[in-house]
Amino acid sequence: MGLFGSIRDKIFGKKREADQTGQAGGLGGGVPAGGSAQAQPQAQQQGQPYYPQDTAAATQSVDVGAVLSEMAATKGGGGNYKTSIVDLLKLLDLDSGLGARKELAEELGVKAGEHGSAEQNIALHKAVMDKLAANGGIVPDDMRN
Repeated sequence: MGLFGSIRDKIFGKKREADQTGQAGGLGGGVPAGGSAQAQPQAQQQGQPYYPQDTAAATQSVDVGAVLSEMAATKGGGGNYKTSIVDLLKLLDLDSGLGARKELAEELGVKAGEHGSAEQNIALHKAVMDKLAANGGIVPDDMRN
């Protein structure tokens, strides 16, 4: 799983955990909801990240702003996660270093500015928010840059 998959799982996982509370088996089987056991290995065999369109998340949209706001409140802040990719990654307890951001840029096809530049970091944040929205997330306007 690539870095975007980790971001998505940290945010959407909070919603899924709440929805699954009390249901036997949780997510079950290690296959992402809406994905198939066959599709995941096929994408990985082709050297591509696997991002299933999560039908459960699309049906029961995840309020990205609310999830991140709750996480920030729990951690006593969260910095400027609404516009900063570095602060967003830190809030999610993910690697925010230059190497991780280079990987994320390649994964999402972001080619703005030099690696680590403000231009690229802004473009990365926007690309992450756009991809979350495409996967069933409700992303507030103030987080879309």
